Amino acid sequence: MVLSGLDPSGGAGIQADIQAITALGAHPLPVLTCLTVQDTCNVHGATPVEAELIRAQLECLEGDTPIHAVKTGALGNAGVVAVLLEFLTRHPELPLIVDPVIKAAGGGDLADQALIESMTQQLFSHADVITPNGVEVALLGHSDQETQAVARLLDAGCPSVLVTGGHGEGPDIINTLYRQQRHPQQWAVKRVGGEYHGTGCTLAAAIAAGRAAGLPLEAAIESAQRFVSAAIDRALAVGSGQPVPDRSTAPSPASS
Repeated sequence: MVLSGLDPSGGAGIQADIQAITALGAHPLPVLTCLTVQDTCNVHGATPVEAELIRAQLECLEGDTPIHAVKTGALGNAGVVAVLLEFLTRHPELPLIVDPVIKAAGGGDLADQALIESMTQQLFSHADVITPNGVEVALLGHSDQETQAVARLLDAGCPSVLVTGGHGEGPDIINTLYRQQRHPQQWAVKRVGGEYHGTGCTLAAAIAAGRAAGLPLEAAIESAQRFVSAAIDRALAVGSGQPVPDRSTAPSPASS
């Protein structure tokens, strides 16, 4: 089940989630959390969906459909988080993958302070893993030092943090998994060109698809990275801004 916002450019948000999850052999249950005014360059506005409508959708789905994992993207406002927490209380066994969407790559805001606080203080402790990029982890952990920011999130109850390196520099994109009392674990893929629209959504959705299929977290991350790397290799020039990863097909085992 995916709770995420609509990106009308088709590059990020719920369409990215649907495409990635479908390509990896799972069936997405999309629950729309906010509507955005967005293109491949930036987010220009966002309006949350009424929390009561989302509550009704979750109750309807859980009464009908087996659910094996939950993935979140842009959540709209703190009211949506409260509704999701009610659902998670009824289903504590479900792996939750949280992509803590705060800002678009172009700088547009997708979360106010109340939403950020509800995520950090309430939602993160329920997560299997959260997947912030370098900018997001600094904002969430109140430090420009990655290890210090992550330590604060872990100390606040977040079980694991996968800091993604797509917004960094260097020849490789390095994603680092941090957990309490364990050494950080890193995965590296070759950096191709600049930034792409929707890679964070794609990675988190692919991890959720792996967890829904029963993969351990580390294996789900590895599978997701292969998928994102292949999607970037086939990226599409949709608009005048960032290219969009082509999430139409999963890579063959030989491409790993």
